[in-house]
Amino acid sequence: MRPGLIRNFCIIAHIDHGKSTLADRILELTGAVDARKRKDQILDAMDLERERGITIKASAVTVDYEHDGERYMLNLIDTPGHVDFHYEVSRALTACEGALLVVDASQGVEAQTVANAYMAMEHDLHLVPVINKIDLPSARPEDVALEVEHALALSSNDCVFCSAKTGEGVADLLRAVVTKVPPPQADSEAPLRALIFDAEYNDYRGVIIYVRVFDGTLRKGQRVRMMGTGHQYEVQELGKFRPEPQVHAELAAGEVGYCVANIKTLDDVNIGDTVAEVARADVEALPGYRPPQQMVFCDIYPTASTDYSKLRDALERLHLNDASFTFRARNNEVLGFGFSCGFLGLLHMDIIQERLERESGVDLVQTAPTTSYEVVLHGGQVVRADTPSDMPPMAEWQEIREPLVRCNMIIPLESIGSVMKLSEQRRGAYVRQEHLGPTRVMLVVDFPLADIIYDFYDKLKSATRGYGTMDYELLGYRAADLVMVDVLINGKPAAALSFVSHRSTAEDRGRRILMRLKKEIPRHLFVVPLQAAIGARIIARETISAVRKNVTAKCYGGDVSRKRKLLEKQKEGKKRMKSIGNVDVPQAAFLSVLENQ
Repeated sequence: MRPGLIRNFCIIAHIDHGKSTLADRILELTGAVDARKRKDQILDAMDLERERGITIKASAVTVDYEHDGERYMLNLIDTPGHVDFHYEVSRALTACEGALLVVDASQGVEAQTVANAYMAMEHDLHLVPVINKIDLPSARPEDVALEVEHALALSSNDCVFCSAKTGEGVADLLRAVVTKVPPPQADSEAPLRALIFDAEYNDYRGVIIYVRVFDGTLRKGQRVRMMGTGHQYEVQELGKFRPEPQVHAELAAGEVGYCVANIKTLDDVNIGDTVAEVARADVEALPGYRPPQQMVFCDIYPTASTDYSKLRDALERLHLNDASFTFRARNNEVLGFGFSCGFLGLLHMDIIQERLERESGVDLVQTAPTTSYEVVLHGGQVVRADTPSDMPPMAEWQEIREPLVRCNMIIPLESIGSVMKLSEQRRGAYVRQEHLGPTRVMLVVDFPLADIIYDFYDKLKSATRGYGTMDYELLGYRAADLVMVDVLINGKPAAALSFVSHRSTAEDRGRRILMRLKKEIPRHLFVVPLQAAIGARIIARETISAVRKNVTAKCYGGDVSRKRKLLEKQKEGKKRMKSIGNVDVPQAAFLSVLENQ
């Protein structure tokens, strides 16, 4: 098909504003899905997506649409809405010329709506604002259209009103896509250039890559090379998702589809790489993607040490399908061999863990999430530490820097006081506020990332009675009064339990950890001290008392010196035992602390 009749667009929105439902209606209206096979969330293929009711992976599908006697090819990409999956959204935007910005007619513009809209503008995409859920009794489409105009500078007259649930207005939306979204600027006569925007591994067919052809034509039997790795392959199969895979002989300029080329190893494919023809060595590579910035780090270990290699294979496969998380091998003195992983956020971490357990069948142990820090040593060298175990000794520190994020919170007007108080408790620095309407305001505050990754969103929901939403972006690193807190058990440091904290909260966190350890570690025949220390200074202590045998039970009557003699003898024995005895710390004690830090 000639490029002028192709439209590549994606659907972007805040979470739960109706993206997947709108995609379902588009598929039904264009006849891509048989009425007998109709089901909700057609493009959400993973069981995890259906169970949680959220989109995790961006899904591409091709449909045909007739307008004014012309047959158009619409390549649609449904994207996730949660902030933790913004890398999936950015990859989808690179493969498109336009985007449908969906806004809930009752909830209005939310934090992720603003973030996604700005991201689309950075990619020079044409935005079509869509006011969805106009069938709800609480819908206020005209007011929300004015919110869109005020917050995003998109004309309220350009808004398309529809209901993805009932199908009302979806036909108007498709006409808007054809008339407003520009066709791809592709040259079918130019040398082949195709962008790899996603991939997955199949046990029988090897690595299947998803491509957007920018120039030239990709054909079956063609010899191609990956410009990033230099590897060469022969195209075995080409096709498009309609939404089931449908084999095609070629993918023309401007089209989106999948390619099977007998790629056997996972390392041969890089997301964002350019596919070119072997015969043409003068082709310039496409820009690709910026590497994702991991925000949250944790260690993952198999509960059975024999599952280590199984876990490594599962991580490699998952990394191909989701390039936004990283992993590297790690050895822990308590938990054994595992991996240190980086994620975009807490939900992303939770999803990766659950996918690993489901797809690999390995039971996992996950440590508490942390952020990365930059440590400036006395010699001026800057060291990045993703986990506390990567930290150099405190004596070598000249300065330590923590990640700073700018958080956009959209909240009801009456909740400003409670949210400002919450922000102060989390070391937030007020930047500005913008009124989006008579009842809602966007509050912009800078936070240390470590203070908001764990439970800040839950606290924000409580402070705003469920109406608050947030989105954040990394600003960089700034110097802060941070300390390394070591946990000592019987005078010996337990490296697995060390943590980095702001000096003002170090004592409180250290004491909470010691109290949990005291409950989990069994009593010994000698006193076991538990301590939290900053360098050589002890900031908190708990004591596990000794198990004592009543050695004076057989002494009744007589002189008291007999009892004293037995107690002194027991005391001397316990001293010798303590000097040579080791404290038995069960793994459950470490897990209890690591999972709740």
